[in-house]
Amino acid sequence: MTGPDDAAPATEPLRVGVLGAARITELALVEPARLLGTEIVAVAARDRGRASTFAEAHGVERVHDSYLDVIEDPEVEVVYNPLANSLHGPWNVAALAAGKHVFTEKPSASNAAEAEEVAAVARRSGRQLFEGFHYLWHPLVARLHAVLESGELGELRHVETVMDMPAPAPSDPRWSLELSGGALMDLGCYSLHTMRLLAPYAGGEPVLVGAAGAERAGHPGVDEWMTARLEFPGGVTGSAGCHMSSDHHQMSHRLVGTEGEAVIKDFVNPHDDDRLVVTTSAGTRTERLGRRSSYTYQLEALTTAIRTGVPARTDADDAVLTMRLIDQCYDAVGLGPRPTHADLAEDLR
Repeated sequence: MTGPDDAAPATEPLRVGVLGAARITELALVEPARLLGTEIVAVAARDRGRASTFAEAHGVERVHDSYLDVIEDPEVEVVYNPLANSLHGPWNVAALAAGKHVFTEKPSASNAAEAEEVAAVARRSGRQLFEGFHYLWHPLVARLHAVLESGELGELRHVETVMDMPAPAPSDPRWSLELSGGALMDLGCYSLHTMRLLAPYAGGEPVLVGAAGAERAGHPGVDEWMTARLEFPGGVTGSAGCHMSSDHHQMSHRLVGTEGEAVIKDFVNPHDDDRLVVTTSAGTRTERLGRRSSYTYQLEALTTAIRTGVPARTDADDAVLTMRLIDQCYDAVGLGPRPTHADLAEDLR
């Protein structure tokens, strides 16, 4: 499927329509768009007043009555979906089916079956889905992998990612099973994704060996914490942890080799802490890779993918593999994958 934007030069700004007025939108889209010249041309929210306030604050051209109106707006070429997790899959499908590219917050769907549906629609439509694992695009990750590839750490033996944060409020959507919440969906998806990025250096995709976790008190079916044990085909082991009710904040990613180790201190917030610490027999050194926002790098990657027609690393097929691993973790601790709630798309439009 082709359209007028397919032949557009790489420098032409993207024209984005926003579903909802979620808090993450300012950090993930509005601020990077201001720097890069990306045009936010339309927005809709369940409460039109919120959408109007958002539009006025951020210079958005049009406020629509519904999410569907944003998707059908002829000026919108990319739909940004920062809605509750349960609404990622249904609205990603709707936008792709309407011939729009989709920039979705992670995870892309409630479960693997839903992610597969999204990917199938993306293939049929000829449009791209770009999943918002923003950390990937910061130079920290490329530099970490370069250190590993250089042989400085020796042979990779173990990988550990820790995602801990204090608890959100009891009413937060992240504690809602109906909205596909849980620590693994909100935090652990990053941990698992960082593991999967190491497939080229560890003989292939990681396999789940086992998992442990616990429900949040008062929220049946919703995980408060989870730790997944993984193994790569080459024998490398991995631990992917997440805790959404911790007494501290930690977002670290650590590689351990036969000759040393390397740690990104806060891989999800490099704008706050851009350190890569490498320790070998030669000593310990700290590299700083810059505190430009990973979200800005991400928007550049999205723009490049759409303008060149070459899908980014975080495309629809990649999203399916991550969701399969997430589902396996939920099965392993007895909670089961997050249920599909396609009917909510109409109710919360």
